[in-house]
Amino acid sequence: MELITAEEVKTRLDAGEQLNLIDVREPHENAEFNIGGILLPLGKIQNMNIDEIEALKEKEVICYCRSGNRSGQACMILDSLGFVKTKNLSGGMLEWQKKYQN
Repeated sequence: MELITAEEVKTRLDAGEQLNLIDVREPHENAEFNIGGILLPLGKIQNMNIDEIEALKEKEVICYCRSGNRSGQACMILDSLGFVKTKNLSGGMLEWQKKYQN
């Protein structure tokens, strides 16, 4: 697992890059605000219910949550399941909103 900043993700999204974003928050959090990632709550990842992202094992996967804690856990679990390039969005949606939701 590596860390990635909100600035890096925003720059890449603004450039039109297709990123594999995984939102590990709960559905109500995702409904309030999201940046377009696949909603896959941490509980599903903990239960290894990851069929919908299995095809991403060899690709860069950027996980995010509210603050970076749950997404860090998700990255560690995904790493143990054979994902080779997980990245944790540092500061999560709190950091994103602080920078880009003025």
